[in-house]
Amino acid sequence: MIVAFSVSPSAAEEDGGVSEAVARAVKVVRESGLPNSTNAMFTNIEGSWDEVMDVVKRAVEAAGEGSSRVGLVLKADIRPGYEGQLTAKVERVEKHLGQ
Repeated sequence: MIVAFSVSPSAAEEDGGVSEAVARAVKVVRESGLPNSTNAMFTNIEGSWDEVMDVVKRAVEAAGEGSSRVGLVLKADIRPGYEGQLTAKVERVEKHLGQ
């Protein structure tokens, strides 16, 4: 499965940003060893249901340190029997763009 998620704690930095909290969440994801990528809006992670949800939970907890509330947006692509789709899906689109 692939999960795209975004976390946003209620306690923001002086300028209203949340980059420090998001960095804590991304660190948890990267240290998990699961395939992942981060862009301006979401972090994507691929693995089994239990693996991915454990990492998302720990990432939310890390982002929420020092905050009384955390918002979580999560979208999942659950496709049993498929692995390596984090990059393969993008490669298929790029192939069509290169025609």
